[in-house]
Amino acid sequence: MQVEQTLILIKPDGVQRRLIGEIVRRFEMVGLKILALKMLTATAEQAKAHYTFEGLIRSAEKSIAHQKSHGVDIKDTPNELAEKLQRRLIAFITAGPVVAMILSGNRAVEMVRKLVGQTEPLTSAPGTIRGDWGHDSYELSDASDRSIRNIVHASGTVDEANYEIPIWFSKEEIQTYTLPIEETLYGKWG
Repeated sequence: MQVEQTLILIKPDGVQRRLIGEIVRRFEMVGLKILALKMLTATAEQAKAHYTFEGLIRSAEKSIAHQKSHGVDIKDTPNELAEKLQRRLIAFITAGPVVAMILSGNRAVEMVRKLVGQTEPLTSAPGTIRGDWGHDSYELSDASDRSIRNIVHASGTVDEANYEIPIWFSKEEIQTYTLPIEETLYGKWG
C-alpha cells in the first residue's frame, strides 16, 4: 500500500456553482480521508507560488506541441505562453473563495486524478468531476483571454503535492487520525 497525500483546490467556479459538498462526497465515497479542509481567498503570493513559471513552461511546451499536431499555427514562444498562462491562472484563483483540502489514501494522487478527469472539461469522461460539471474548453478560454474554468485543481504527482501542500496549509492545520473504515479498506481479513 502506498499511502499518499494530495492537494485539492475547489476553484472559484466550483464554489460559485455550489459544488463543494458533491465534490467532497466523491472523494470520501472512494475511501480517501480528509486531513485538512478550509475555505479562503487566495493571495497573489500564494497563487504565484502555486503556479510557478517553471512549471508553466512545461505546460506551455505541451500545449504548443498539442496545438501544432492539430494544425494550429502558434505564434507564442513557450516563455510568452507561460507568462500568459500564469497571469490568467493567478487572476482566476484569486477572484473568489476556494476550498483547499488535503486528502490521504492508497495512491491518493492517482485516485484523485481519475476522479477529477482531464484538465479540459470538454475532453473529460462522464463520471468525472470535470466531465459531469465542466463546460469550458481551451478554445473558449483562449478566445476570452482567461484561465480555463475546470472546477478543481488536483496535484499531478506526489512531488507536486509535497510542494503545493505547504503553500496552502501550515503543519498545525493538518490532522492525523484513524477512520474505522481504514481497517475495511486496508486491513487484513480473517
